[in-house]
Amino acid sequence: MDIVNALEGFDSAIANFMTRLEIDAKARKLDRLNNQANDPDFWTNPDGAQKTMQEIAKLRSEVERWQTLAARIADTLELARMDDPSLLAELQHETEDLTTIVEKMSFQAMLSGAYDNENAILAIHAGAGGTEAQDWAQILERMYLRWAERNGYKLEILHRMEGEEAGIKSMSVSIKGDYAYGYLQSETGVHRLVRISPYDASARRHTSFAKIELWPDIQGDIEIDLPESSIRIETYRSSGAGGQNVQKNETAIRLTHIPTGLVVTCQNERSLTQNRERAMQILKARLFEVERQRREKELSVLKGENVDAGWGNQIRSYVLHPYQMVKDHRTGHLVGNPAPVLDGDLNGFMESFLRYKVNGGVGMSADLEADELDEPEARPA
Repeated sequence: MDIVNALEGFDSAIANFMTRLEIDAKARKLDRLNNQANDPDFWTNPDGAQKTMQEIAKLRSEVERWQTLAARIADTLELARMDDPSLLAELQHETEDLTTIVEKMSFQAMLSGAYDNENAILAIHAGAGGTEAQDWAQILERMYLRWAERNGYKLEILHRMEGEEAGIKSMSVSIKGDYAYGYLQSETGVHRLVRISPYDASARRHTSFAKIELWPDIQGDIEIDLPESSIRIETYRSSGAGGQNVQKNETAIRLTHIPTGLVVTCQNERSLTQNRERAMQILKARLFEVERQRREKELSVLKGENVDAGWGNQIRSYVLHPYQMVKDHRTGHLVGNPAPVLDGDLNGFMESFLRYKVNGGVGMSADLEADELDEPEARPA
Protein backbone atom coordinates (compact mmCIF):
# COMPACT_ATOMS: atom_id res chain seq x y z
CA MET A 1 0.00 0.00 0.00
CA ASP A 2 1.31 3.47 -0.91
CA ILE A 3 0.40 5.10 2.38
CA VAL A 4 0.92 8.72 1.31
CA ASN A 5 -1.20 8.32 -1.85
CA ALA A 6 -3.93 6.54 0.10
CA LEU A 7 -4.03 9.26 2.76
CA GLU A 8 -4.03 12.02 0.16
CA GLY A 9 -6.99 10.32 -1.48
CA PHE A 10 -8.81 10.17 1.87
CA ASP A 11 -8.02 13.83 2.52
CA SER A 12 -9.42 14.91 -0.84
CA ALA A 13 -12.54 12.73 -0.55
CA ILE A 14 -13.42 13.91 2.95
CA ALA A 15 -12.85 17.55 1.96
CA ASN A 16 -15.28 17.09 -0.95
CA PHE A 17 -17.89 15.47 1.27
CA MET A 18 -17.55 18.22 3.87
CA THR A 19 -18.07 20.83 1.17
CA ARG A 20 -21.15 19.05 -0.18
CA LEU A 21 -22.58 18.63 3.32
CA GLU A 22 -21.82 22.28 4.18
CA ILE A 23 -19.97 21.31 7.36
CA ASP A 24 -18.33 24.75 7.70
CA ALA A 25 -21.73 26.48 7.48
CA LYS A 26 -23.14 24.05 10.03
CA ALA A 27 -20.20 24.75 12.34
CA ARG A 28 -20.94 28.49 12.15
CA LYS A 29 -24.61 27.82 12.90
CA LEU A 30 -23.58 25.66 15.85
CA ASP A 31 -21.55 28.57 17.24
CA ARG A 32 -24.54 30.92 16.88
CA LEU A 33 -26.88 28.49 18.65
CA ASN A 34 -24.36 27.92 21.44
CA ASN A 35 -24.22 31.69 21.96
CA GLN A 36 -28.01 31.78 22.16
CA ALA A 37 -27.97 28.96 24.70
CA ASN A 38 -25.60 30.99 26.89
CA ASP A 39 -28.00 33.93 27.00
CA PRO A 40 -29.49 34.39 30.52
CA ASP A 41 -33.02 34.58 29.05
CA PHE A 42 -32.61 31.44 26.93
CA TRP A 43 -34.87 29.24 29.10
CA THR A 44 -37.73 31.75 29.42
CA ASN A 45 -39.32 29.82 26.54
CA PRO A 46 -38.79 26.17 27.62
CA ASP A 47 -40.28 24.61 24.47
CA GLY A 48 -38.20 26.76 22.14
CA ALA A 49 -35.09 26.22 24.26
CA GLN A 50 -35.58 22.45 24.19
CA LYS A 51 -35.83 22.45 20.40
CA THR A 52 -32.70 24.58 20.14
CA MET A 53 -30.79 22.22 22.45
CA GLN A 54 -31.88 19.25 20.31
CA GLU A 55 -30.66 21.06 17.18
CA ILE A 56 -27.35 21.87 18.92
CA ALA A 57 -26.83 18.21 19.84
CA LYS A 58 -27.59 17.07 16.31
CA LEU A 59 -25.30 19.66 14.68
CA ARG A 60 -22.49 19.02 17.16
CA SER A 61 -22.58 15.29 16.48
CA GLU A 62 -22.34 15.79 12.70
CA VAL A 63 -19.77 18.60 12.72
CA GLU A 64 -17.46 16.95 15.25
CA ARG A 65 -17.62 13.61 13.45
CA TRP A 66 -16.40 15.11 10.17
CA GLN A 67 -13.92 17.57 11.66
CA THR A 68 -12.37 14.86 13.85
CA LEU A 69 -11.93 12.55 10.87
CA ALA A 70 -10.42 15.32 8.72
CA ALA A 71 -7.95 16.20 11.50
CA ARG A 72 -7.02 12.56 12.02
CA ILE A 73 -6.28 12.11 8.31
CA ALA A 74 -4.25 15.33 8.20
CA ASP A 75 -2.15 14.32 11.21
CA THR A 76 -1.49 10.85 9.79
CA LEU A 77 -0.60 12.29 6.39
CA GLU A 78 1.87 14.69 8.00
CA LEU A 79 3.59 11.77 9.76
CA ALA A 80 3.60 9.68 6.57
CA ARG A 81 5.32 12.46 4.62
CA MET A 82 8.20 12.38 7.15
CA ASP A 83 9.20 9.03 5.61
CA ASP A 84 10.40 7.65 8.96
CA PRO A 85 10.88 3.83 8.75
CA SER A 86 10.25 3.48 12.49
CA LEU A 87 6.68 4.74 11.96
CA LEU A 88 5.83 2.41 9.07
CA ALA A 89 4.03 -0.31 11.06
CA GLU A 90 2.00 2.25 13.02
CA LEU A 91 1.10 4.16 9.85
CA GLN A 92 0.00 1.00 8.05
CA HIS A 93 -2.28 0.08 10.95
CA GLU A 94 -3.71 3.61 11.14
CA THR A 95 -4.27 3.74 7.36
CA GLU A 96 -6.17 0.44 7.48
CA ASP A 97 -8.38 1.82 10.26
CA LEU A 98 -8.95 5.01 8.29
CA THR A 99 -9.88 3.01 5.18
CA THR A 100 -12.78 1.41 7.07
CA ILE A 101 -13.88 4.70 8.62
CA VAL A 102 -13.71 6.65 5.35
CA GLU A 103 -15.76 4.00 3.55
CA LYS A 104 -18.42 4.18 6.27
CA MET A 105 -18.45 7.98 6.31
CA SER A 106 -18.55 8.16 2.52
CA PHE A 107 -21.63 5.99 2.55
CA GLN A 108 -23.27 8.06 5.30
CA ALA A 109 -22.54 11.18 3.25
CA MET A 110 -25.11 9.87 0.80
CA LEU A 111 -27.62 10.02 3.68
CA SER A 112 -27.72 13.80 3.76
CA GLY A 113 -31.45 14.37 3.23
CA ALA A 114 -33.37 16.52 5.70
CA TYR A 115 -34.88 13.49 7.46
CA ASP A 116 -32.43 10.70 6.65
CA ASN A 117 -31.18 10.52 10.24
CA GLU A 118 -34.68 10.19 11.71
CA ASN A 119 -36.45 7.14 13.04
CA ALA A 120 -38.82 5.53 10.53
CA ILE A 121 -42.29 4.05 10.41
CA LEU A 122 -42.60 1.26 7.86
CA ALA A 123 -45.95 -0.16 6.76
CA ILE A 124 -46.67 -3.30 4.73
CA HIS A 125 -49.91 -3.87 2.81
CA ALA A 126 -50.83 -7.13 1.06
CA GLY A 127 -51.83 -6.63 -2.57
CA ALA A 128 -54.41 -8.41 -4.68
CA GLY A 129 -54.40 -12.20 -4.46
CA GLY A 130 -55.93 -13.12 -1.10
CA THR A 131 -54.03 -15.68 0.98
CA GLU A 132 -51.10 -15.78 -1.42
CA ALA A 133 -50.50 -12.01 -1.18
CA GLN A 134 -51.05 -12.01 2.59
CA ASP A 135 -48.44 -14.73 3.01
CA TRP A 136 -46.03 -12.64 0.92
CA ALA A 137 -46.72 -9.63 3.16
CA GLN A 138 -45.78 -11.70 6.20
CA ILE A 139 -42.56 -12.87 4.51
CA LEU A 140 -41.67 -9.22 3.94
CA GLU A 141 -42.54 -8.43 7.55
CA ARG A 142 -40.04 -11.03 8.74
CA MET A 143 -37.45 -9.75 6.26
CA TYR A 144 -37.60 -6.18 7.57
CA LEU A 145 -37.69 -7.19 11.23
CA ARG A 146 -34.63 -9.39 10.66
CA TRP A 147 -32.85 -6.52 8.87
CA ALA A 148 -33.59 -4.17 11.77
CA GLU A 149 -32.39 -6.70 14.37
CA ARG A 150 -29.20 -7.39 12.41
CA ASN A 151 -28.36 -3.71 12.25
CA GLY A 152 -29.09 -2.87 15.88
CA TYR A 153 -32.36 -0.98 15.48
CA LYS A 154 -35.11 -0.95 18.10
CA LEU A 155 -38.55 -2.13 17.01
CA GLU A 156 -42.05 -1.19 18.10
CA ILE A 157 -44.97 -2.96 16.39
CA LEU A 158 -47.71 -0.34 16.06
CA HIS A 159 -50.38 -2.29 14.24
CA ARG A 160 -50.85 -5.77 12.81
CA MET A 161 -53.88 -7.25 11.02
CA GLU A 162 -53.84 -11.00 10.47
CA GLY A 163 -55.03 -12.66 7.25
CA GLU A 164 -58.05 -14.94 7.30
CA GLU A 165 -56.13 -18.14 6.51
CA ALA A 166 -52.47 -17.16 6.66
CA GLY A 167 -50.13 -14.20 6.56
CA ILE A 168 -51.09 -10.60 7.29
CA LYS A 169 -53.26 -8.01 5.58
CA SER A 170 -51.23 -5.11 6.91
CA MET A 171 -48.82 -4.06 9.64
CA SER A 172 -46.81 -1.05 10.72
CA VAL A 173 -43.64 -0.86 12.80
CA SER A 174 -41.55 1.93 14.26
CA ILE A 175 -37.84 1.39 13.57
CA LYS A 176 -35.64 3.48 15.83
CA GLY A 177 -31.94 4.22 15.39
CA ASP A 178 -29.40 6.23 13.40
CA TYR A 179 -30.35 6.80 9.75
CA ALA A 180 -33.31 4.40 9.91
CA TYR A 181 -35.33 6.50 7.46
CA GLY A 182 -32.34 7.12 5.22
CA TYR A 183 -31.56 3.44 4.79
CA LEU A 184 -35.16 2.28 4.41
CA GLN A 185 -36.19 4.84 1.79
CA SER A 186 -34.97 2.37 -0.84
CA GLU A 187 -37.83 0.03 0.10
CA THR A 188 -40.82 2.26 -0.67
CA GLY A 189 -42.98 0.85 -3.45
CA VAL A 190 -44.35 -2.44 -4.72
CA HIS A 191 -42.50 -5.72 -4.14
CA ARG A 192 -43.28 -8.68 -6.42
CA LEU A 193 -42.92 -12.38 -5.62
CA VAL A 194 -42.91 -15.21 -8.17
CA ARG A 195 -43.02 -18.76 -6.79
CA ILE A 196 -44.82 -22.09 -6.79
CA SER A 197 -47.70 -21.45 -4.43
CA PRO A 198 -47.83 -23.57 -1.25
CA TYR A 199 -51.57 -22.88 -1.23
CA ASP A 200 -52.27 -24.17 -4.75
CA ALA A 201 -53.09 -27.88 -4.91
CA SER A 202 -52.06 -27.87 -8.59
CA ALA A 203 -48.62 -26.46 -7.69
CA ARG A 204 -48.89 -23.65 -10.18
CA ARG A 205 -46.65 -20.63 -10.35
CA HIS A 206 -48.14 -17.50 -8.73
CA THR A 207 -47.27 -13.83 -8.74
CA SER A 208 -47.98 -11.83 -5.58
CA PHE A 209 -47.62 -8.17 -4.70
CA ALA A 210 -47.21 -6.20 -1.50
CA LYS A 211 -46.75 -2.49 -1.00
CA ILE A 212 -44.24 -0.87 1.35
CA GLU A 213 -44.82 2.64 2.72
CA LEU A 214 -42.35 4.66 4.76
CA TRP A 215 -42.33 7.97 6.53
CA PRO A 216 -39.99 9.66 9.05
CA ASP A 217 -41.06 9.27 12.67
CA ILE A 218 -40.23 12.82 13.70
CA GLN A 219 -43.00 13.17 16.30
CA GLY A 220 -42.38 16.40 18.23
CA ASP A 221 -40.94 18.28 15.24
CA ILE A 222 -44.22 18.25 13.32
CA GLU A 223 -46.64 21.13 13.73
CA ILE A 224 -49.84 20.37 11.82
CA ASP A 225 -53.26 21.77 12.65
CA LEU A 226 -55.73 18.89 12.86
CA PRO A 227 -59.26 20.06 13.77
CA GLU A 228 -61.31 17.41 15.56
CA SER A 229 -63.93 17.66 12.83
CA SER A 230 -61.36 16.40 10.28
CA ILE A 231 -60.74 13.12 12.12
CA ARG A 232 -63.03 10.10 12.56
CA ILE A 233 -62.10 8.10 15.66
CA GLU A 234 -62.98 4.42 16.15
CA THR A 235 -61.96 2.16 19.01
CA TYR A 236 -61.78 -1.64 19.15
CA ARG A 237 -60.15 -4.43 21.10
CA SER A 238 -56.49 -5.20 20.51
CA SER A 239 -55.91 -8.66 19.09
CA GLY A 240 -52.83 -10.79 18.70
CA ALA A 241 -51.73 -13.77 16.63
CA GLY A 242 -54.62 -16.10 15.87
CA GLY A 243 -57.13 -13.38 16.68
CA GLN A 244 -57.18 -13.84 20.46
CA ASN A 245 -58.00 -10.75 22.51
CA VAL A 246 -55.07 -9.18 24.26
CA GLN A 247 -57.25 -6.60 26.03
CA LYS A 248 -60.82 -7.01 27.25
CA ASN A 249 -61.38 -3.28 26.91
CA GLU A 250 -61.32 -1.30 23.68
CA THR A 251 -57.77 0.07 23.85
CA ALA A 252 -56.90 -0.04 20.14
CA ILE A 253 -57.74 2.98 18.00
CA ARG A 254 -58.29 3.78 14.34
CA LEU A 255 -58.02 7.37 13.10
CA THR A 256 -59.31 8.38 9.66
CA HIS A 257 -58.27 11.75 8.28
CA ILE A 258 -61.44 12.62 6.39
CA PRO A 259 -60.00 15.14 3.87
CA THR A 260 -57.30 12.73 2.63
CA GLY A 261 -58.72 9.32 3.55
CA LEU A 262 -55.52 8.39 5.40
CA VAL A 263 -56.10 5.71 8.04
CA VAL A 264 -53.86 5.10 11.05
CA THR A 265 -54.31 2.31 13.58
CA CYS A 266 -52.42 1.74 16.81
CA GLN A 267 -52.80 -1.10 19.30
CA ASN A 268 -49.36 -1.36 20.83
CA GLU A 269 -49.85 0.71 23.98
CA ARG A 270 -51.73 -0.52 27.04
CA SER A 271 -54.28 2.27 27.30
CA LEU A 272 -56.64 3.97 24.88
CA THR A 273 -55.13 7.37 25.74
CA GLN A 274 -51.59 6.19 24.93
CA ASN A 275 -52.70 4.58 21.67
CA ARG A 276 -54.57 7.74 20.70
CA GLU A 277 -51.52 9.94 21.35
CA ARG A 278 -49.26 7.61 19.34
CA ALA A 279 -51.80 7.35 16.51
CA MET A 280 -52.00 11.16 16.31
CA GLN A 281 -48.20 11.35 16.08
CA ILE A 282 -48.22 8.83 13.24
CA LEU A 283 -51.06 10.60 11.44
CA LYS A 284 -49.19 13.90 11.60
CA ALA A 285 -46.06 12.17 10.30
CA ARG A 286 -48.02 10.67 7.39
CA LEU A 287 -49.64 14.00 6.50
CA PHE A 288 -46.22 15.64 6.68
CA GLU A 289 -44.81 13.00 4.32
CA VAL A 290 -47.74 13.40 1.90
CA GLU A 291 -47.10 17.13 1.73
CA ARG A 292 -43.35 16.62 1.29
CA GLN A 293 -43.91 14.18 -1.57
CA ARG A 294 -46.40 16.57 -3.19
CA ARG A 295 -43.79 19.32 -3.19
CA GLU A 296 -41.12 16.99 -4.54
CA LYS A 297 -43.47 15.89 -7.30
CA GLU A 298 -44.13 19.50 -8.29
CA LEU A 299 -40.39 20.14 -8.35
CA SER A 300 -39.84 17.02 -10.47
CA VAL A 301 -42.38 18.28 -13.01
CA LEU A 302 -40.54 21.60 -13.19
CA LYS A 303 -37.29 19.71 -13.70
CA GLY A 304 -38.83 17.58 -16.44
CA GLU A 305 -38.28 14.36 -14.48
CA ASN A 306 -40.64 11.41 -14.64
CA VAL A 307 -40.82 9.76 -11.22
CA ASP A 308 -43.60 7.25 -10.71
CA ALA A 309 -43.58 4.82 -7.80
CA GLY A 310 -47.30 4.08 -7.79
CA TRP A 311 -49.09 0.90 -6.86
CA GLY A 312 -48.73 -1.78 -9.52
CA ASN A 313 -45.32 -0.51 -10.60
CA GLN A 314 -42.96 -2.87 -8.79
CA ILE A 315 -39.57 -1.66 -7.65
CA ARG A 316 -38.15 -5.12 -6.93
CA SER A 317 -38.87 -8.72 -7.95
CA TYR A 318 -38.17 -11.81 -5.88
CA VAL A 319 -38.20 -14.88 -8.15
CA LEU A 320 -38.16 -18.34 -6.54
CA HIS A 321 -39.30 -20.30 -9.61
CA PRO A 322 -38.34 -21.35 -12.32
CA TYR A 323 -34.96 -19.95 -11.22
CA GLN A 324 -33.89 -17.86 -8.23
CA MET A 325 -32.99 -14.20 -8.03
CA VAL A 326 -33.85 -10.85 -6.44
CA LYS A 327 -33.59 -7.88 -8.77
CA ASP A 328 -34.14 -4.16 -8.19
CA HIS A 329 -35.74 -2.58 -11.25
CA ARG A 330 -34.39 0.92 -10.55
CA THR A 331 -30.72 0.21 -9.94
CA GLY A 332 -30.19 -3.14 -11.64
CA HIS A 333 -28.77 -4.60 -8.40
CA LEU A 334 -29.21 -8.38 -8.59
CA VAL A 335 -28.66 -11.24 -6.14
CA GLY A 336 -28.80 -14.84 -7.34
CA ASN A 337 -29.76 -16.37 -3.98
CA PRO A 338 -33.00 -14.98 -2.47
CA ALA A 339 -32.62 -16.80 0.88
CA PRO A 340 -30.20 -14.33 2.55
CA VAL A 341 -32.21 -11.37 1.22
CA LEU A 342 -35.45 -12.73 2.67
CA ASP A 343 -33.54 -13.26 5.91
CA GLY A 344 -32.79 -9.53 6.12
CA ASP A 345 -29.61 -9.09 4.07
CA LEU A 346 -30.77 -5.87 2.39
CA ASN A 347 -27.79 -3.54 2.73
CA GLY A 348 -26.56 -4.20 -0.81
CA PHE A 349 -29.91 -3.06 -2.23
CA MET A 350 -29.98 -0.02 0.06
CA GLU A 351 -26.45 1.04 -0.81
CA SER A 352 -27.00 0.66 -4.56
CA PHE A 353 -30.20 2.74 -4.29
CA LEU A 354 -28.40 5.52 -2.42
CA ARG A 355 -25.69 5.63 -5.10
CA TYR A 356 -28.45 5.64 -7.71
CA LYS A 357 -30.01 8.69 -6.01
CA VAL A 358 -26.67 10.49 -5.71
CA ASN A 359 -26.15 9.93 -9.45
CA GLY A 360 -29.46 11.59 -10.22
CA GLY A 361 -31.51 8.43 -10.70
CA VAL A 362 -29.23 6.92 -13.33
CA GLY A 363 -29.06 3.14 -13.00
CA MET A 364 -28.58 0.02 -15.05
CA SER A 365 -31.27 -1.32 -17.33
CA ALA A 366 -33.31 -3.40 -14.95
CA ASP A 367 -36.30 -4.63 -16.93
CA LEU A 368 -37.09 -8.31 -16.77
CA GLU A 369 -37.17 -10.32 -19.95
CA ALA A 370 -40.58 -10.99 -21.44
CA ASP A 371 -40.53 -14.68 -20.51
CA GLU A 372 -39.90 -13.73 -16.87
CA LEU A 373 -43.23 -11.92 -16.84
CA ASP A 374 -45.20 -14.66 -18.53
CA GLU A 375 -47.21 -16.37 -15.80
CA PRO A 376 -50.70 -16.88 -17.30
CA GLU A 377 -51.88 -19.12 -14.43
CA ALA A 378 -50.39 -17.10 -11.63
CA ARG A 379 -51.85 -13.62 -11.90
CA PRO A 380 -53.91 -12.44 -8.91
CA ALA A 381 -57.55 -11.68 -9.43
